[in-house]
Amino acid sequence: MRPVPLRFTVLGEVRIWRDGAEVDPGPPLRRTLLALLLARAGSPVQLPDIVDWLWGERAPTRAVNMVHRHVGALRRLLEPELPPRAEGGLLLRGGGGYRLVVPADSVDLLRFRLLARRARDVLGRSGPESAVDVFAEALALREGPAAGCPAQAPAHPVFVELDREYDAVVREAAGVALECGRADRVLPALSASAERHPLDEGMQALLVSSLAATGRRDRALAVFRTTAGRLADELGVDPGPELTTARLRAEGEDPARTEPPVTPPAFTPAQLPSSLPAFAGREAELHRLRALLDGADGIRAGSGDTTAPLVCAIGGTAGVGKTALALRLAHEVADRFPDGQLYVNLRGFDPAATPTPARHAVRAFLDALGVPAARVPDSPDAQTALYRSLLAGRRMLVLLDNARDAAQVRPLLPGTAGCLVLVTSRNRLTGLASADGAHPFTLDVLTPDDARAVLALRIGAERAAAEPEAVAEIVSLTARLPLALAIVAARAVAHPAFPLATLAEELRGTSRGPDGSRGLEGPGALDGFRHSGSDTATDVRAVFSWSYDALGPGAARLFRLLALHPGPDLTVPAAAALADLPVGRTRPLLGELADAHLLTERTPGRYAVHDLLHAYAAELLHTTDSTAQRRAARRRLLDHCLHTAYAAALLFDAPTALITPVAPAQPLPETRPAALDAAGAQLWFRTERPVLLGAFRQAVDSGLDAHVWQLAWCLERFHERFGHWHEYLAVQRAALPAAHRLRDPVALGHARRALGRACMMLRRFAEAEEHLRYARGWFEEAADGNGEAEVRLARWAVLTRQERFGEALDELAPALDLYRASAQRKGQAYVLVSRAWGEACTGDCHGALTHAHQALALFQELGVRIAEGYTWDTLGHVHGRLGEHRRSVTCHERALAVFREVGDLFNEAGVLDRLGDARLAAGDRAGALATWRDARDAMQDFDPVWAAEVRAKTERHAQTP
Repeated sequence: MRPVPLRFTVLGEVRIWRDGAEVDPGPPLRRTLLALLLARAGSPVQLPDIVDWLWGERAPTRAVNMVHRHVGALRRLLEPELPPRAEGGLLLRGGGGYRLVVPADSVDLLRFRLLARRARDVLGRSGPESAVDVFAEALALREGPAAGCPAQAPAHPVFVELDREYDAVVREAAGVALECGRADRVLPALSASAERHPLDEGMQALLVSSLAATGRRDRALAVFRTTAGRLADELGVDPGPELTTARLRAEGEDPARTEPPVTPPAFTPAQLPSSLPAFAGREAELHRLRALLDGADGIRAGSGDTTAPLVCAIGGTAGVGKTALALRLAHEVADRFPDGQLYVNLRGFDPAATPTPARHAVRAFLDALGVPAARVPDSPDAQTALYRSLLAGRRMLVLLDNARDAAQVRPLLPGTAGCLVLVTSRNRLTGLASADGAHPFTLDVLTPDDARAVLALRIGAERAAAEPEAVAEIVSLTARLPLALAIVAARAVAHPAFPLATLAEELRGTSRGPDGSRGLEGPGALDGFRHSGSDTATDVRAVFSWSYDALGPGAARLFRLLALHPGPDLTVPAAAALADLPVGRTRPLLGELADAHLLTERTPGRYAVHDLLHAYAAELLHTTDSTAQRRAARRRLLDHCLHTAYAAALLFDAPTALITPVAPAQPLPETRPAALDAAGAQLWFRTERPVLLGAFRQAVDSGLDAHVWQLAWCLERFHERFGHWHEYLAVQRAALPAAHRLRDPVALGHARRALGRACMMLRRFAEAEEHLRYARGWFEEAADGNGEAEVRLARWAVLTRQERFGEALDELAPALDLYRASAQRKGQAYVLVSRAWGEACTGDCHGALTHAHQALALFQELGVRIAEGYTWDTLGHVHGRLGEHRRSVTCHERALAVFREVGDLFNEAGVLDRLGDARLAAGDRAGALATWRDARDAMQDFDPVWAAEVRAKTERHAQTP
């Protein structure tokens, strides 16, 4: 038989066979690209996504051209007979990127999915015994994790999604195999999956049960003990009911007669936002969702199935009412979930904002469940495992609103049944359906009857019944979109004396010009918003303009100006700066916009604009306000962002060389953030980061060079402390040309120094030294002694990281002289603590102790809390060099407490590594291993090289007897 012309594997090492002979896919990046295209199974992968997946934040300037070259090479590899530059029939351009079209039987992943579906069919027709063999055939296709790709590739969401899809089938197959007494058929795959997920209680419970079922009782109990120990050491929790039940069965006991205790959450969270008071319609959708929930409850009651939670993914276009439907159902069935309700807005589609990382949502859920901060693990994976352990065996409702993709949702899914998860998203989340068994729902616009019911409920049934023709026309002109209907209803309620016919006439007049054409038709941000062939974009634009025309002049102007704001939401002072009004006069205008449903007050004092309304405001701004007016408003906003960020930077971690922010073009209404201390300023930066980065981009685009380098200065310490190093480098690289254009030596000194530190954090030491050499020259030219001293301290750090301790110490004496000349006591303390570290490294530990204690006294006197952490860390280092290991442990623990208090993620990770060293030296090997694991997990996101070093150290000492 002639072999398949092309064959691929992606469930393990990425490999290709052509006509039965294996061919080399090429270098790692090309293998990764091929794996991404195969994982998408014929669907287009957009070019920006390819660039992001291949390089992340380190994308080179010619990344797109490099992708094109890799695509060309793959085409020649797959179809060697193609003439030059021909596209061929396999790797096709389209959908804003590329897609690979190959037969399903030529890719192991597609065969795996086909076999898994076939196994489910066989299970339904012939029972579990016949299905097990098909499941086993599917599971045998996996050969291991992705290989031959860059080191970061297996951790990418695409590959993580493939792993989770495989593990979901492993769980399913193991349950079926246990049911028919053939656990041995899937035991190898189950053992491998359990090894990859040591804290997954559901997976470990299946392994314990399968080992016991195959006569390996001792091994089953050993797995239970190991898992229980890990849960206690790493999460601080006992085994849940599922794992405990598996242990009891392995011991031959009846779980029904020995019920394990279930520890309830410390709190019963009730986080659901309120449901819309004027909700109507959607009965068909609600009926389907209720039926799913009833069916899931029936299955559990009948068979005791505890394999997975019920996940419902509600998709649909913007403004169609996904959140309203989810909230309606959630409140209706909340009494079925007595252990509480969790809610998070994942902000997957907020304008100019990045989606909420899943690890942040998990951390918030742990807080809501009453987990003390001291018991929260540092590793995101461990936090997810603790979250799932707390939900195991409990009835909890989880609402994940505005999700971007399946990868964002998956860490937030409970591990066992009993919970209901409602997900809303504008995307279809097909990966969630295929890999996690989610039930997809696509929400359409309202039916005409439902739209009339919604309007009647909002404006009053009698008023609607009195003018049915006007109601029908309003329903038609709003395109039956719930968001548009809400805006129209708000206008009607605000003017109860207006006949609905008059309102319909106003709306009709807005939607059509004197010649019958659409009033705002033409190219614009809303033109791509269409549904089912109707001109929804124009109708929605008409509804928005109709509501906008009802505003007072001040509110209308503010609404237009909101299009200039770069973040997901804005504060009252930011709105005041845009409008050039006092805060007191701005608040009522924001209230007017909120009353008209053109703005939402998400939390007290923070307002958000729906992205459709944001697009409409941008259209209005460019057709109503002059270029000069737009430029002036943007300048006021950037002035506000700069001066507010400067105030926060001084609270968070004020440097020794301050800058003078550029004077605002007009007096600003308010610039001091609500934060009054370092911890509050840290939280402020985390909240405002998307806004500040958007403002930075606006400053670059607007040519406001002083704002560019000064905003970069304000963000520098936050970027460094929180591990946003690639972002740090990108911002500082953009700031340097701005400083050059200004020809200001102080600006150039700060820009070069910051760029040097960013390079240092990314281990680009030669480049860092070059930037610092330039920075020192610019500060010398400007006669800025504190600036020059900061450069010397930065160079000390670069040299110390390279273990060039003698050269590093040479930088400190001149820095101390400069700080003494300016009477800068904090700078002197920084020199002292730096000197103490270097002296300990060169053998002068007694001098190091003297200088470290002098620095500590100065920092405590000045109230520089974050620097106290550096000093305690240094004292731990010095005592370790002296062989005083118990004291070393104590000092490092004090440093760790400070860094956690102020939220310094980078230094927290570093001190964890050194604390592990100190614990090992003090004879606490188990404590050292646990601490190193925490350090490794903390470093993984921002310094994978260091994380790998710590991992190797951990593995080396774990194997030592």
